[in-house]
Amino acid sequence: MQHNLSFEESGQHHATPLEVLVMYAVIRTGGKQYLVSPGEKLKIETTAHENGNIEFSDVLAISGEAGKFESDLTGAKVLASVVGEGRGEKILVFKLKRKKQYKKMQGHRQNFVEVKINEILVNGKSFKEA
Repeated sequence: MQHNLSFEESGQHHATPLEVLVMYAVIRTGGKQYLVSPGEKLKIETTAHENGNIEFSDVLAISGEAGKFESDLTGAKVLASVVGEGRGEKILVFKLKRKKQYKKMQGHRQNFVEVKINEILVNGKSFKEA
């Protein structure tokens, strides 16, 4: 069975090819890792934020060129602003115990925060949207 889904429908958070990116970073938040670049919007797990700004200090990798990564990540962080909050699509959970007349249907909608990456800071250098 083959699906022809776009990036949004398939749950992928990054739709920009690596060759096009000028500067990108890999951050960890909500137990997941995201490849981000300045100016990009993405949906992350709900986190606490103040004044509509979020700072990601758990930076795993930063690169300005394809295949070349910064070796010193001390003090590296990614700054983002909150664009909106929402809830994802409903997922249905169905439990069945055959021959026992047991059926249970339950739905779930995950909360998310949509953020826009404003700036990547590393080694005193700042990279913003071009």
